[in-house]
Parts: sequence; C-alpha cells; structure tokens
Amino acid sequence: MTSSDRPFRVVQWATGALGRSVIRGVLDRPDMELAGVWVHTLAKEGSDAGTLAGRPPTGVLATRELDDVLALDADCVVYAPGRPPLDDIDTVCALLASGKNVICTNGLVYPAAHGPHLVAELERACKQGGTSVHGTGFNSGFMADVLPLLLARLVRRITHVYSRECSDLSRHPSWGMVHHMLGIGRDEDAFLRSLRPARTAMRALYSECLHLVAAGLGADLDEIDVDVDHRLAGTDLDIAAGRIPRGTVAAARWTFSGLIGARPAITAEVIYKADAARVPDWGEPGHSVRVDGRPALALTTDDAWVSDDVSAAAAHALNSIPAVCRAAPGVRTHLDLPVFSGRMQI
Repeated sequence: MTSSDRPFRVVQWATGALGRSVIRGVLDRPDMELAGVWVHTLAKEGSDAGTLAGRPPTGVLATRELDDVLALDADCVVYAPGRPPLDDIDTVCALLASGKNVICTNGLVYPAAHGPHLVAELERACKQGGTSVHGTGFNSGFMADVLPLLLARLVRRITHVYSRECSDLSRHPSWGMVHHMLGIGRDEDAFLRSLRPARTAMRALYSECLHLVAAGLGADLDEIDVDVDHRLAGTDLDIAAGRIPRGTVAAARWTFSGLIGARPAITAEVIYKADAARVPDWGEPGHSVRVDGRPALALTTDDAWVSDDVSAAAAHALNSIPAVCRAAPGVRTHLDLPVFSGRMQI
C-alpha cells in the first residue's frame, strides 16, 4: 500500500531494452519516482540510471546486490530480468517479503497454472511484506490472455478462443534474444537438441495465459498440449542481430492448446521469423485474436498496429503500478485488479 499524496517509488530490476523503457517511463511520470536499479553485469554496476536509459543523470546508481534493493524505501519492483521468474522465485519472494510489490514482465500472469505450492509460497511472502505480486506483459500478459477476455465480453456460448502472434525479428538487435532464447540461426541438430529445455520454458509461460483465459471464462483445462515446428533459411539472411546462415533455423512456430477432454478449447500460436519478407510460411507478421461463439469475433492486425512491443510491455507494467500497490496483499492477476489505463499527457 502507498499514500496517495506522494509518488510511487519504483525499482527497476534489470536494464535490458524493456527495463530501460520502464526507467524512461518512470522518469516521465509525475506520480512516480525512481528509487533504485538492479543490473546483471559488473560493467553497469555503479552507473547512473539515467545514463543507462539514455537520459540525463538521476543520482540513482545501479547495484548488483539483492540486499541493496531489499534495503530501499520503495513501493514496487518492476522485475524484468530477461528470464522467467520461476527460475529465481526465491528472489521474487524476498522482494515481496521486504515490503515491495512486484510486477513481473515475463511470467506469473497466472501462478495457479503451476499448482498450489507456488501460489502458497508467493502468498506467504506477500503476507509477510503486506504486498502483492502481478504478472503482465505484451503477448503473454495482454495479447494472448487479456485481449481475448475483453473481446469475450461481447460473445455468448463461447466454443473456442484463439490468439496468434507473428514476429519479424529482422530489426531486433539482440543476438542473445534471437539466437540463444529463440534458437534462430542454429543448425537444425542444435535447434532440436535445445527443444527440451525450450519446451519446458515456453510451456510454463504460455500455460499461464491459457489457464488465465479459462479461469476468466469459467472453464477448467485438463491439460496443455505443445507443438513446435521450424523452417530453415534457403539463403543467408542478414538481419540486425547478425547473419542467419543458409541451412540454419530461420523461423519457429509454437502452438499451445488448452484441452477440455480431447478438444482444443483455447489456442495460442506464437511465430518467430528471422526475416518475414524472406520466410513466407505461416502468414504475415501481426496479431490475431478470435473468439468463436454467438456472435463470433475476430480482431486481426498487421505488425504496424503496435509500433514498439517493448515500449508497450513497459507501459503495461507502469500503468499497473497504482492498482497493484493499492491492492490487498497476495497474488493479483488481471482477473483480480480493477480496470486501469494509461495517462494522458498533452
């Protein structure tokens, strides 16, 4: 909880592209102030947060020490370490127990998808700190779950919900994201060997989306089925993150199906292409949401609908801060929070 007569004091955890966008957003909002920054690398330690975010110095210096963050007087931590929070749930719980609400940008959209043990662990930390935890984002955290639920308000007798994201990575600058996280540019054998851990991580992330939609629609999923396919580059592809050699993986398609009985009830399709102009399979970049029922509704956009998905994810986290900080302690999903929006600045 926080007093309404002072700004929300925000800590940014990690300063990748999304984290830097959050910092800029905090600095631009009169109802927020930057309380601290945590960084991965030794090279960034001690750097001014403004400098890291491409802004004038702020006087807030980055740290790599968890204890430094725990000791801060802050209302909220935007947790964006570039890996799922399930990989370091102890840190999330320590932040919560220290009296800081936590907003995760890559998971915990619906922790109950992972079973009662995780929910109980998070609830204990929230009770100790008097805090809340919330998961948000852009595709996971809005496109694949919140937006379908918004459209479903106009539909009765819903029979199936489908979401699709197709990303063109040709302008994405991060080799780590493109190659190591998504497997683009790997030879086929290496890509296939990497599928077991990748499948586990992707299932963990998108099962939350599907279970959130199901809970919002009053349904229970029996299981989540995961399918992955890939395409190889027919020629060398030079993209912002570097060259994708001919014969290596140039695209991957993940399909997550939430089953009720043996029938898919909720489906999320996620497609990554090194260069969409030269990898024609699986459609054009953009987003689609379809809710089948009476009436059936479909929303389809090209990739220009959102000019910057990183900025959109950062804005979603920032705009949720007041609602999360004012919420009762505990796990708070999009089903629990009041409707919130952005702030107009003219």
